[in-house]
Order: sequence, then structure tokens, then C-alpha cells
Amino acid sequence: MDDNHPLHGRFLKKAILAALGDTPVVLLHGARQCGKSTLARHIAATDHPAQYITLDDAAVLSAIKTDPAGFLAGLDGPVVLDEIQRAPELFVAIKAAVDRDRSPGRFLLTGSANILVLPKLSDSLAGRMEVLTLWPFSEGELAGAQASFIDAAFAAALPTRGAAADDILSRILRGGFPSAVERTDPERRRAWFGSYILTILERDVREIAQIDNLAALPRVLALIAGRVGSLVNFAEVARNLAIPQTTLKRYFTLLGATFLTRLIPAWSTNLGKRLIKTPKLFLNDTGLAAALLGLTAERLRQETVVRGGLLENFVAIELLKQAGWSATRTQLFHFRTASGQEVDFLLESDAGAIVGIEVKASATVTGHDFNGLRALAEMTGTRFHRGIVLYTGSDAVPFGSNLFALPASAIWNSAMPLG
Repeated sequence: MDDNHPLHGRFLKKAILAALGDTPVVLLHGARQCGKSTLARHIAATDHPAQYITLDDAAVLSAIKTDPAGFLAGLDGPVVLDEIQRAPELFVAIKAAVDRDRSPGRFLLTGSANILVLPKLSDSLAGRMEVLTLWPFSEGELAGAQASFIDAAFAAALPTRGAAADDILSRILRGGFPSAVERTDPERRRAWFGSYILTILERDVREIAQIDNLAALPRVLALIAGRVGSLVNFAEVARNLAIPQTTLKRYFTLLGATFLTRLIPAWSTNLGKRLIKTPKLFLNDTGLAAALLGLTAERLRQETVVRGGLLENFVAIELLKQAGWSATRTQLFHFRTASGQEVDFLLESDAGAIVGIEVKASATVTGHDFNGLRALAEMTGTRFHRGIVLYTGSDAVPFGSNLFALPASAIWNSAMPLG
């Protein structure tokens, strides 16, 4: 694999190197098979020379579990520890090692499980570790063009070039997992996703949960795939699956811990209320969602409700990916008023500026599509920077003061600005 391969040119690499330059421990976590190990090995071989050790090696794992502190004591210089969630015993030993020597860049850890939600691990390296999330490929990474739609949305100009609706649908079906991207045959891609789910359930989820009763989890995933972009309703989902809500909530925790699902919280002017409002649910990859639903390109074109949900999921994940490297630091929310006005996504910058984004799986846009954005603008006043409707057409159209319709492909396409 050459240095120009997309796996080596991940846009998060700059942030990883910056963290290694001033922080003793850097954790790069994300879903299995999204490219963490390849990127970590590349960094260790080029930009930040380090010894690479994978905990997938049975002998290494045995040595760590026998004597974690002794294992670390035998290492010299910076080290990459891959799949760190397999040996939680190491965190206490790493903490002790860092407390003795706080030199930056000592440890680059990778993990396919979110250690921040695992018991007793979230606090063990507080103040000593920076955490970065790697997602499957973004569309910009696949195109080799690092343009930030988030930065443009908060600036004075917007990208405006578009792409045809079928192009969007093919991207939705493909997703961003490297192994899925490499497979051009849709049947072979679906076969890969099937094996991927089995691996996650048989290994990662069981390692975290240490329980065997996971029979309903594939059905939970499939149901989630058909409901992406909707508000979380545990009672309804549990009823549809005929399982207790307590079991369902545990499943959701496990799916979140393995980065398969992502909850987008509701936005409120009252910071305290954000935590209690109902979040929206998404999967980490639209290719995975499409495979779980057994979708083909033809079915996706015909089923408008499913297409709308997957397009919204596609935009959500692209925004989350870009948030990792964009110069404008933002948080992602959804917006809904008591009277029912809603906006699919709300980006709030650290400075308090707000950009609303509505997603429409249609090639046409009308003024009615901006009603939620107008309500958001009225509620947020001077904090409202811009409202955008992303749709599957190809033209950029202004719809009033700070309101624009843009092709959905503007997320990854750089082009002439629209003021």
C-alpha cells in the first residue's frame, strides 16, 4: 500500500500528530475495520516513529494479562498499542508509567470499543489522554479533496457544485468502510457487511458484555436501520421486538460502545434540558444500513421514506466525520419545537453561532421546506448564521436572507462560492 493510498491520507491524521506532539497518551478509537490499525502503523513508520504492537497477537495478550506493568517496562520509546480494549488491565499500568514520565507521544492507543463508556476506565487517564474518533472514509477522503463543508457553512461563502441524485444513492449504498469501498460488486459488498456484523457480535460485543444472550441483537440492528433519523422510542422498539426495555437499553449501550450507532442530541437554549430531550438515532455507515435492509439501487429509488432516512443518516455521519478535522469547532444537534417545527441538524460553534441544515430526498425545493429553518432563525436571533436545505438536485438557490438550497453533494464538493 503506497503513501498516497486513502488509508494513509486520512484527514484526521493532522489532529493525531498534533495530539502526539503535546499529550502523553492519544487514543484513536472507532468502529472495527474503519482503518485505525493501518493509519496507526503508517504514523508509527513515518511521522511519529514508534514500536507497533497488536493485542490481537495471542502471545502479546497473554503477556499483558500476566504482568501489565512488567510488559510496559520492557518497552523502549514511543509505542502503538492496537486494539487496547482487549486488555483493560493495561490502563492502570499506562497511568503509572505516564505519571513517572509525562513526555508527549509516549502511547498511541487504538480501540474498536469505546473505553469511555466502560466501567472504571473512563477516569483512569483523565488529564493524560486525548481521544480522537476515526470514522469510515468520508466522501472527501475518497475524492482526495479536503474541503470542509462545516467551515464553509460558518464562513461568508458556500460550496455550490452538485451531483446527480443517482450518484448520491450509489454513495449511500457503498458506505465508507475501506473493505466495502474496494468491492464494486453489490453482492460481494453485502456479503462483506454480513460477515462484518457477525464478527462484531461474536467478538467485540461479547468481550464487552461478557454475556451470551445476544440472540435479538441482529434484529435490533435491522430495526434501527429502518428507523434511522427518527427519535428514539424505547417502548415502541421493545414492543416491536417483543423484548424487555431493560434488555433493549443494554443492547443500545453495547451498539454505541462498538461505534455501530450514534445518538444525536436535541438542541435547547437551556443547556440543562439538552440532556433530557429525546435524541435521534443513526447508524455509523449507510452502506451497513442498506445491507441490513437488503436494499438495492432500484429499491432505494422506489422507497421514498427509506431513501429519506438514509440520506439524512448519510449527512449526519459526514458532518460528524468533518467535525474531527474542521477548523470551526462545532457540536451537532437536532432541533424540534413544542409546536412541531423541526430542523434535521443544528450545528453550534464554540462561539455560539448556529447553522441549521435540513435534508430533503427530492430534486426540487420550495419555500415550505424552509419553515423549520425560519422558526430556528426566529428563536435564535443574532446567533443564527445560516440555514441550508440539502437536496438531490444540482443547483444552488438562495431562498431569502441567509437561507439557501444546496445540492447534497456540496458536503464534499468544493466549488465557486455562493454568498
